[in-house]
Parts: sequence; structure tokens; C-alpha cells
Amino acid sequence: MEHNLNKHISGRFNEELENVRNHVLSMGGLVEQQLNLALDAVNECDAEKARKVSENDYKVNAMEVNIDEECTRIIAKRQPAASDLRLVVAIAKTIADLERIGDEAERIARVALDSFTKDQQDLLVNIENMGRQVSKMLHDVLDAFARMDAQRAFEVHKEDAKVDREYEALTRQIMTYMMEDPRSIPKIMDLIWSVRSLERIGDRCQNIAEYVIYFVNGKDIRHISQEDIEKTL
Repeated sequence: MEHNLNKHISGRFNEELENVRNHVLSMGGLVEQQLNLALDAVNECDAEKARKVSENDYKVNAMEVNIDEECTRIIAKRQPAASDLRLVVAIAKTIADLERIGDEAERIARVALDSFTKDQQDLLVNIENMGRQVSKMLHDVLDAFARMDAQRAFEVHKEDAKVDREYEALTRQIMTYMMEDPRSIPKIMDLIWSVRSLERIGDRCQNIAEYVIYFVNGKDIRHISQEDIEKTL
């Protein structure tokens, strides 16, 4: 009788964990959609799409609050240990980063509310290219989270170095443009903030990759080299 009860409780617990994991994936899907809509808005200078990103941000925030409450309930009710506790911790950290990615997407979308000259449009094209690179990182890290695939997460983790290089190159290009045309500075500052937002999204994706590796291998890989991370896989 006791064995059956334990089995029943365990089954219910696994169901709760699976539900909360699915909610994270739904939130991730919405955040990915927000980022792609923001990039489309900038690429097409489409103010309507930019406004949609802003209007939908509350949905991302609400999902974070709901999932956070689910995690708190699970910890209070189930007192998870070992890998179950690692999963709840990984989820709580992941949704915090997803919410911040949503905020960065909203900042990027604001650029589409400005009007730009033809020369400035060329800068927008470069931002859009960096944006697609970051969007792929987000897509891939969500896929790694869905599968709890540490190797795939590590591949995403390595991608952040490329995003950082792209960020430095684009920032130099924008600064040069501002020096050549000081009157453009107020408007071009928005471009600098959007490039910074993309770089931050890359960092957030790297964080999520670390949480996946932490869940799978039980190793905290923050602040260690790529070579040492690879040894843990």
C-alpha cells in the first residue's frame, strides 16, 4: 500500500515538473517570436510591428511570474532533491533570463520608430545580420533546453564569442559614422543601444546553456574556460 502511494506521489511530481518545463518552452517560444518581430520591425522600419512587440511584452512578464510561482509551490510541497532540485533551479534561472531577453527585444523594436537616411539604413542591415545570429542562438538554446542536451547547449555557449566580436565591430562602425556626422549622434545612439541589447541577448543565451549543462551534469560551469567545460561533458 505504502509502495503504491509513493509511486502515485512520484508520478504526480513528475507530471508537475513536466508541466512547468512545458510552460518554460511556451515562454521561450513567445520570447523568440518577440525577438524576430523586433528584428523584422527594424529591418522594414515598420512602426506597427514595433508597437506589437511593446504591447506583447506584458505576456512575457506574466509568464515569468506564473512559472516562478509554480517553482515555489513545487519546492514548498515536494522538497525536491538531487536532479529534481537542479531542474527547478535551472527553470527559475532560465525564466529570469528569458524575461530579460523579452525586455531587450522591446528596446530593439524602438529603433523602428525612428526614420533613417540611406547611409544609416546600411548600419541597420548590419544590425539585422547580427540580430539573426543572436536569434539562432536563442532558438538553439531553447532546443537544447527542450531536450536537456548538454552537448548542444555547449555548442550554443561557444557561439557567444562570435556575437561579442560582431558587437565590437559594429560598435566601431557606428562610432566612426557618428564622428563623421556629429549631427546624427542623438538618433544613432538608439542604434548603439540596440546593438548592445543584441550582445546582452547573446549573454543570456549563454547563461541558459550553462543552466542546461548544470542540470544534466550537476556541474556549475560559470566562470570557467571552454576547454574545462568540454571536459565535464
